[in-house]
Amino acid sequence: MLRRAPRFWWREKPTLLARLLQPLGFLYGRITLRRMQQPGAEVGLPIICVGNFIAGGAGKTPTAIALVRPLEERGEKPFVLMRGYGGRLAGPVEVDADRHRAADVGDEPLLMARHARTVIARDRVAGARLARGLGASIVVMDDGLQNPSLVKHLKLAVVDGSSGMGNGLCLPAGPLRAPLAEQLSETDAVIMIGSGDPGDRITAAARAQQKPVLHAALKPAGAAVEQLRGQKIIALSGIGRPEKFAATLREAGATIVAEQAHGDHHAYGQADVAAAIAVAQEHSALIATTEKDWTKLASLWPADARGALIVVPVSLVFAEPAEIEGLLEQAGL
Repeated sequence: MLRRAPRFWWREKPTLLARLLQPLGFLYGRITLRRMQQPGAEVGLPIICVGNFIAGGAGKTPTAIALVRPLEERGEKPFVLMRGYGGRLAGPVEVDADRHRAADVGDEPLLMARHARTVIARDRVAGARLARGLGASIVVMDDGLQNPSLVKHLKLAVVDGSSGMGNGLCLPAGPLRAPLAEQLSETDAVIMIGSGDPGDRITAAARAQQKPVLHAALKPAGAAVEQLRGQKIIALSGIGRPEKFAATLREAGATIVAEQAHGDHHAYGQADVAAAIAVAQEHSALIATTEKDWTKLASLWPADARGALIVVPVSLVFAEPAEIEGLLEQAGL
């Protein structure tokens, strides 16, 4: 997984470097597509896959969290299955938010375990079987749209409406894992987070293939918005698209005076914390970070500086909640 996506990926018109890498991207895309079309294993449980078409973050984890509640309301016992990227444990193991650390299981699974029972496993089949043994009636697979190991009964692709597919080329020339049209044909529905011309183009492509498009937005928690409004902020994050976090802060009414943006899944150290606090003191500002980053920062943050920190949880809100219910029903879930 790339820690930071190259800037040229997100230019709508491919650059010279992107064109030079395009033959490699063509090969990579074909190999990935062939993998996607391989048969997977049945484990006696329905599998809902929440993935994306590109390398990097698009909102998969908040989407997976948002699916848990309607499943529970239908009487299901959902478990979330994740790879555990960045953790030392290969699994399969159930994540214990009180016992495990991000270094053990990864930052996103540690966050997820606070919302739903969560299993990590490099071997997805073994992970799904563990979930079944622990009482799961259904599995929500966070990431893995291109992973062929399991039969998926509902395949959802999450798209960031503001950035879409970037230059529309495959890795390493662009962010796509395989050509968009072919990936759409392997997907049951698209969840469009936010809006923008790039998202509109993908919506049109999905509807041309008669794929449903569900619209949603990431909303910061109200308490965090109140803390941010009118404040000078240092934006501290280690995520795939730090500009998205910065945009959330600005929309909440904060003024960003500096950014401490690290690569995705960044392994924070005391030096990172000290640097952020020093910049905040220099600007007489507060520090804002993501809930995902806080899973790693909590043990490093000095108690006497906690008052200067704002953790900003976000949740996914569907524009039409009934649509996700309809999608679950259509899939027989």
